[in-house]
Amino acid sequence: MNMQNNFENTHKQKLTVIGAPIEEGAGRLGALMGPAALRTAGLIRTLEELGHPVEDRGDLRLPETLPVVPPVAGLAHHIEKIAAWSRMLSVETYEAMKNGTFPVILGGDHSLSMGSIGGVARYCEEHSRELFVLWLDAHSDFNTPATSPSGNMHGMSAALLCREPGLEGVFGDEPHGFVKPENLHLFGIRSIDKTERVLLRERGIDVIDMRQIDEFGVAKLLRRVIERVQKANGILHVSFDVDFIDPSFAPGVGTTVPGGATYREAHLVMEMLHDSGVVGSLDVVELNPFLDERGKSALLLVDLVASLFGRQIFDKPNLSDQSAAALSA
Repeated sequence: MNMQNNFENTHKQKLTVIGAPIEEGAGRLGALMGPAALRTAGLIRTLEELGHPVEDRGDLRLPETLPVVPPVAGLAHHIEKIAAWSRMLSVETYEAMKNGTFPVILGGDHSLSMGSIGGVARYCEEHSRELFVLWLDAHSDFNTPATSPSGNMHGMSAALLCREPGLEGVFGDEPHGFVKPENLHLFGIRSIDKTERVLLRERGIDVIDMRQIDEFGVAKLLRRVIERVQKANGILHVSFDVDFIDPSFAPGVGTTVPGGATYREAHLVMEMLHDSGVVGSLDVVELNPFLDERGKSALLLVDLVASLFGRQIFDKPNLSDQSAAALSA
């Protein structure tokens, strides 16, 4: 399979949709209803109308027997359940990539990214492709059991993926991959714990906070990330947390932080990612329908995912490189 051609022609890409109704990683109940809400809001139909063959594999279910996880130093609530979810999701995304399809993971809280990205990273390592991650989120999710003030594991996903200590038991001996810290791009951040701040600096993580977005704009900062991926002939995983968006547009999330991306900023991110041709996998996480307003957040998420997969305001011919450069100057 020619992976490069598949990722560059996302409008022809077959999609594998996997529901991950997980809420054990969050501090509030309700995220387990996220996959159902996205389907009800028309996600599958919308993707098919855009020309994508879609295989909806339904929702994963926890096994009756959970893995045994050694005790951790610190707080990590429901780590056995998170470990079970992570191991299942890692297999699912790895197999989807191996079969030449684009995995779309519907959450569920952000702890699911431990498994979804773990499987994508395993595939990339086996095929000598550099993996980059764009973490669209209000929070940096870079706590560990030793540093987390809450013990909620949706705040530890990025840390696990970058090999921070204390979370080795999540996968145990099960195969999975990791993300190089320098290849993790946290985008839209506006809430960082004190201990996370120290770790992020020490590890050299690229943190693009809302101050930078306000000052320089979405397009310039995102283009820098995209160009890094293109230069490395890499694959970009997009991990999209609802709270990346300002809660006035998307209230259906348990971790709202004012000052997030606007409606048009969020769409521009997705439109640019589509045009880039480098995105190979996607998480949509933290939708909590119990906190939503008449499906407002779910409907917006469907529209944003549609932009990522090719929906345009107005169909137009592709600009030449020179014309695009002139417009962006």
